[in-house]
Amino acid sequence: MPEKLPEITFEVIDSIDRIDANQWNRLHQSSYPFIQHQYLAALERHGCVSERFGWIPKHLLLRSGGDLIAAMPLYEKHNNYGEFVFDQPWEQAWNSIGLNYYPKLVSAIPYTPARGPRLLIHPDFRNNPQLIEQIIETLKSLSQQQEYSGFHLLFSDEQAELAKQPEILSRHDVQFQWFNQQYRDFDGFLATLKSKKRKNIRRERKSVKEQGIDFRCLDGRQTTDKDWLEFDYFYQKTFLEKWSTPTLNFDFFREIAHTMADKILLVLADKDGETVAGALMFKSDQVLYGRHWGCREQIKDLHFEACFYQGIEFAITHGLQRFEPGAGGEHKIARGFVPVRLQSSHWLTVNPFVEPLNRFIHEEREVIAHYIDDLWQSSPYQETENLQRLAQESEKVTV
Repeated sequence: MPEKLPEITFEVIDSIDRIDANQWNRLHQSSYPFIQHQYLAALERHGCVSERFGWIPKHLLLRSGGDLIAAMPLYEKHNNYGEFVFDQPWEQAWNSIGLNYYPKLVSAIPYTPARGPRLLIHPDFRNNPQLIEQIIETLKSLSQQQEYSGFHLLFSDEQAELAKQPEILSRHDVQFQWFNQQYRDFDGFLATLKSKKRKNIRRERKSVKEQGIDFRCLDGRQTTDKDWLEFDYFYQKTFLEKWSTPTLNFDFFREIAHTMADKILLVLADKDGETVAGALMFKSDQVLYGRHWGCREQIKDLHFEACFYQGIEFAITHGLQRFEPGAGGEHKIARGFVPVRLQSSHWLTVNPFVEPLNRFIHEEREVIAHYIDDLWQSSPYQETENLQRLAQESEKVTV
């Protein structure tokens, strides 16, 4: 029987800078880049999360005897922008009977569909299920007191623990990821693919090279302000061309290049002495995360090289085990990425649609399961047994 928890108090803070960075980072002891105090603080300092964008910091701290024992990145949300778990039908259902779906509480990394820790628990309490129950009860109380429609944990490592909690709804989704099967080099990776897919990747890489494009792969220490000005231009241009809202900015990029330099991989493409495109990636000890991309002009096959093949080659060279290039995109399948199931957890303060919602989630899970099965049938690999095992294992591990 787990040891009984001491008395716990909680606090909600409106800025991550109200908690010492070392205290926050000591809780998770993870190399996952996006939960680092430095990353979340840079988002806040440079206006990337704010009421303007619908992300209002409400981070949760739990203390025992004055000591910080747990925390969560938490935001009050007034839209679903930058969540990557789509709940518009829920909002429409609530509105149809005169209820407000917003505001809601969300534990997530803004604009980042990358799985990782959300419940940050001190090592002395990490194996105590009572603490997770206490955190969930605290979130429920907060939602009721502040009249939130509920709380949502997105792309969380803690799905297995959360699924045991009563009234927690679990949704499934799919993402495409690449796994390192002990490859010696990029050609070793290509050798595992079916002939047609292997030839296509070689053709795309050759196309980029023949257009006179060279690449620079830089960590934060190697970057300059000029590099970030170039990349910021590409980033802003990409979002504006898609009629979307760019939320990050040059000051944010420049800060994280200094405060978390070893987590950064900036891939820049140069042609005739000019930088023509860039892709921003992040690193943990085991995983590479593709996040943003942009270009000065459209160049044939450049997106595939900058966002996929440069990342795969980097992962092989540096012994990383997995590459998550970001949300969406069945075109990733033909280029060596395979489907992985992701989950999110949801609790609703008032649920007037218990049966319809349970049915929706059950049907959604079945659709996702069939979709993943179909995707494996179109895998570019000659053999998939080991990859399917790696994909299933990755659904359970913490980075």
